[in-house]
Amino acid sequence: MAAETTDLDTIRERAERWLADDPDPAGRAELRAVLDQLPGSAPELADRFAGPLTFGTAGLRGPLRAGPNGMNLAVVTQAAAGLVAWLAAQGGTGPLVIGYDARRGSREFAERTAQVATGAGRPALLLPRPLPTPVLAYAVRHLSAVAGVMVTASHNPPQDNGYKVYLGAELGGELGAGAQIVPPADAGIEAAIRAVGPLAQVPLGPAGQVLGDDLVAAYVARAVGVVSPGGPRELTVAYTPLHGVGAAVLTAAFAAAGFPTPGVVPDQAEPDPDFPTVSFPNPEEPGAVDRLVALAERTDADLAIANDPDADRCAVAVRDAAGKSDGSGWRMLRGDEVGVLLADHLMRRGVTGRYATTIVSSSLLRTMCAARGLPYGETLTGFKWIVRAGDGSEPLVFGYEEALGYCVAPEHVRDKDGITAALTVAELAAGLKAQGRTLVDRLDELAAEFGVHQTDQLSVRVDDLRLIADAMARIRAATPTTLLGQPVTETQDLLPDADVVILRTAAARVVIRPSGTEPKLKAYLEVVEPPTNGDIAAARTRATAAITTLRTEIAHALGIPPG
Repeated sequence: MAAETTDLDTIRERAERWLADDPDPAGRAELRAVLDQLPGSAPELADRFAGPLTFGTAGLRGPLRAGPNGMNLAVVTQAAAGLVAWLAAQGGTGPLVIGYDARRGSREFAERTAQVATGAGRPALLLPRPLPTPVLAYAVRHLSAVAGVMVTASHNPPQDNGYKVYLGAELGGELGAGAQIVPPADAGIEAAIRAVGPLAQVPLGPAGQVLGDDLVAAYVARAVGVVSPGGPRELTVAYTPLHGVGAAVLTAAFAAAGFPTPGVVPDQAEPDPDFPTVSFPNPEEPGAVDRLVALAERTDADLAIANDPDADRCAVAVRDAAGKSDGSGWRMLRGDEVGVLLADHLMRRGVTGRYATTIVSSSLLRTMCAARGLPYGETLTGFKWIVRAGDGSEPLVFGYEEALGYCVAPEHVRDKDGITAALTVAELAAGLKAQGRTLVDRLDELAAEFGVHQTDQLSVRVDDLRLIADAMARIRAATPTTLLGQPVTETQDLLPDADVVILRTAAARVVIRPSGTEPKLKAYLEVVEPPTNGDIAAARTRATAAITTLRTEIAHALGIPPG
């Protein structure tokens, strides 16, 4: 009891110190209400003070709430002060450009970041309104900014927000110009954030210069350049931004490229921070694109496209009755399928250079590059690594990750970009339609040439992060020696560089890792099944059965439900 009282007293003292320094009256009132409910609110208070948010795969990300373990004005003020101090210490010159989405707090956090920058004597440029993340990534390069900040939680639940940092050419180098931060910059910024003193002593200047729509027009003009002029454009597209900020920019890009304006899901067309029609605003989640598929069916669309709320990801659904067990006629393509379709399309267009993906994506891209004599790159998970896969002699021309992220124009946006990906998918689909064919037909051609590469994912969301640590410890302590009746021929443990375990057999591969952006444990599954006598359908059936079995085996090895 005495220890519990001491712990409660300690956390109460920390909360009182935080209150004294919090610049946000609403945040102070929120935290005071939690304190007033002690001791009953002790678990919640402990969680809010469990530790500060730290830079992960995509910068800061967490729930909107008062306290150091949340996204709030105090945390953002400290992060901005640390960032601008680090930029100054590195000798970085030029403005800081800041973008934001339509989530709760995003504009306020963006404006506070601008005030901290100008208070430190650095020019701050604010995007004109809530806009897609790729527009911010483009602006960093286009405006020769020293760095960029994007306030977004991407596809996280409504109660979250986040803070992504990009570096310009001066500090990011040739490969990292306009890309997300990587070590050692992330650790340096993190240390600078922790060194920030009382927030009352952080000088605040004006809210910076609000940029005009000419920046958005410049982004759209460059985006249109990803498709070849004069190609087929007859295509009916259904689209949803999932209550995010992608609709205006995507429809403008489609019009500028000569495509018919996509039909937009009406009740998901406008930004809404509550995301009222979906459980999670992520196109990968079950049910998230039901309204999109319904619109595609009603309008007899050739293609259905979804962006996530900040429009850096692109999901694609196609008519394929054979691919749906319920015969509904539509199915969502996996990220690996879209990735290899886009890569194959660019290769067929004669685009040469390095094609890259991550260790958790399908091995098909590697096989395609080897067969076609093109350089291939494979990186850790995250676009901050993918965009750095090229070099001076073999520049990156395309990169993708299986989580619906695609970079089809690295010199335009050095990050994943759901707008240019959608344009390139539309170009491919329109060209195939003009020949009386579809994306499904092209996938069958690739399967006939390289074998069926069936991928799937076992993903478990947890409330207690210790469950993820326990599962990773379990797979390391008792690594399977066989999978699908075949011996495991290779086991890789990427610690300490990454918390990743990779298992391979002659015809299967499993990659296991915690998510870098959400409280999830993920296992990425792949089975390669060569067609017999050209029978693609039979090969897919065998591969699907094998993936189902593999899912069960890996779930058992991890001690988690197969899902």
